[in-house]
Amino acid sequence: MDKRFTWNGESVFADGAAWEAAVDSVVARLPDLAEFKGHLRESPDTLADWFDAAEGAQRLMGMVSVYATMSYSVDAGDQAAGARVDRARTASAQLGATMAFAIPEMISIGFPKLREWVSSSMRLAHLGHYVDRLEKMQSHVRSPEVEALLTQASDPLSTALSVHGVLANTDLRFAPASGAGGEEEVAQGTIGALLTSPDRDLRRTAFESYADAHLAMQHAMAANLAAGVKRDVFYSRARGYSTSLEGALQPNHIPVAVFENVIRAFRDNLGTWHRYWRVRRKALGLEILKPYDTRAQLGASKLTVPFEQSVKWIAEGVKPLGEEYVAVMLKGALEERWVDVYPNKGKRMGAFSSGVPGTFPFILMSYNDDIYSMSTLAHELGHSMHSYYTRKTQPYVYSGYGLFQAEVASNMHQALTRRHLLSTNPDPEFQIAVIEEAMANFYRYFFIMPSLARFELEIHERVERGAALTVDYLNELMADLIAEVHGSEVEVSERDRERLGSTWAQFHTHLYSNFYVYQYATGIAGANHLAKRVADGDPDAIAAYLTFLKGGGSMYPLEGLKLAGVDMTSPEPVASAFAELAGMVTRLEELVAGRN
Repeated sequence: MDKRFTWNGESVFADGAAWEAAVDSVVARLPDLAEFKGHLRESPDTLADWFDAAEGAQRLMGMVSVYATMSYSVDAGDQAAGARVDRARTASAQLGATMAFAIPEMISIGFPKLREWVSSSMRLAHLGHYVDRLEKMQSHVRSPEVEALLTQASDPLSTALSVHGVLANTDLRFAPASGAGGEEEVAQGTIGALLTSPDRDLRRTAFESYADAHLAMQHAMAANLAAGVKRDVFYSRARGYSTSLEGALQPNHIPVAVFENVIRAFRDNLGTWHRYWRVRRKALGLEILKPYDTRAQLGASKLTVPFEQSVKWIAEGVKPLGEEYVAVMLKGALEERWVDVYPNKGKRMGAFSSGVPGTFPFILMSYNDDIYSMSTLAHELGHSMHSYYTRKTQPYVYSGYGLFQAEVASNMHQALTRRHLLSTNPDPEFQIAVIEEAMANFYRYFFIMPSLARFELEIHERVERGAALTVDYLNELMADLIAEVHGSEVEVSERDRERLGSTWAQFHTHLYSNFYVYQYATGIAGANHLAKRVADGDPDAIAAYLTFLKGGGSMYPLEGLKLAGVDMTSPEPVASAFAELAGMVTRLEELVAGRN
């Protein structure tokens, strides 16, 4: 692979030896950190010294984890890389356990005293919001000994996710897909392109190969998912939450009503999806729409989008955010090697933005020279620019931000790029291609992810009741949820229903993240709510959005979005995004009718 299209791992550590030295350094710091135990209440300076020491260790640990993840993600079969990931996870758990006394001890100081110290000490002056968060979560913080034990348990309790990931990224064997042009390889990095192919036989055989490989591992994957859900239930109960959902949302200061708004709006708008399937069937010239037709290319020809063209279009789309914003993004994508670009043997599935303070905001993806890859790149660059501005602006303690905020920034890039392309190229076939990209995005965020959110709620509640998660139960539940969205418009054979039922097994990175997936829907809703004002050049909207990006963890998620102009406690943004989806279906219907 041309080095230009691989990410810049050497910017984190020069080589494996430097990484090893960093791990040893983290472990060597543990006794010094432990020395603070029982002394944080002595003075503001002692507490400030603790934050300095803890930050130093956490910064280095973050870089250790990023480097390990980078090498493993591009080749899950690399045993040395797998060993680094395991060692990093163990070191992280050791560090967390050593530091676990700090939060209970700070709480024991008392919040009046902590606020007094924050107001009187320059070294603690930035911690006002941190203390406020601490006060809100104090009832769910356990003793120092229990906190240390819970942190140590995170290493073995993450094994289920690790095993599922190894199965998906290394051990699955996919039969080749067959079409008019012969056989093509099915892999985690190619399945998306195969399912959008205009060749129906290629789509069908790719769909069958991908699902059947997961079904071949379904018992092992179901056992792993059951363990992952039990881990979530264990942690929520250990911290005194009434449900796993509450235990996932409350620490991030998200009301359960926000989750419920997503599910309600999704179910209220199923008719839009049913209408879309009818339009799609007509556009494809089919009498019957099958599951492997739901993402097929609708345009007369494939819109080829090389990587460099993709970066250019994204830059033009986000131009309203300012010259500096665009310049930073272009340099990162084209010069500083933020992105590991193309599919490769052993490369893990999906795409993500990574990095910590002290590294670039790296991106992993499998670019396929199409508009869908452009959309994925736009999404991940949105995450990376969010990280860039947060880490540049905020002190370390606020350099992270919740997933709730993150998905707004990523979807914002997609929405702005899409608006730019639709407004600058009136060619009907180009418009269809861009709307296809939009619908593929909505397909993932307003079909698959809300369905997985409903699935996730059901399986957590089932385990909370003491019931088992069997393969048959998981497959039937998933198939039923997908059938609601397909309605009567998609014909599903008994065998294809089983294949669709395995969808849960194909999302291991999401379903082990404890109620993560609903935030895709809130993210796309928030982004679409903001995009028109920003794209139109509203200076107040642009300034507010950039302030949101720079805010990081220094504000509560809902407050940050309100500052940007979106109230996610209201059902209106999600309903508005579904209206945007309906408008896309109407426009596609018009374009398809215009062909005749």
